[in-house]
Amino acid sequence: MNIINSLLLAAIGGGLICAIIQLFIDFTALTPARILVGLVISGVILYAVGAYDFLFSIFGEGIALPLLGFGATIARGIRDAISSEGIIGILTGGLSAAAAGISFALFLGFLYSLISKSRAKRISK
Repeated sequence: MNIINSLLLAAIGGGLICAIIQLFIDFTALTPARILVGLVISGVILYAVGAYDFLFSIFGEGIALPLLGFGATIARGIRDAISSEGIIGILTGGLSAAAAGISFALFLGFLYSLISKSRAKRISK
């Protein structure tokens, strides 16, 4: 498959996820935090039933970059840790598999805190 097809399929996959999430934002009373947690849990479920790898083979990074990919990474890490370490892998596998992404997010948050200027939140009366 050439690069144009790969980019097009990734854009379609990511766009479909974004469209579904936008529908949740517009037509439900769910908070953004609950929607984000729902995406992570959906990634875990899709990986557990074997659908994530199939979708990844079609849409590539378009489905891996949203929080679905984070959930699938956690599920994959737990599965691998259980097979090598036993039951303790339930506690250690997810964090060790996602450690690079979590560390990078923390680093960028710290960097942003150094660059940005904090200000008091306005309370409207």
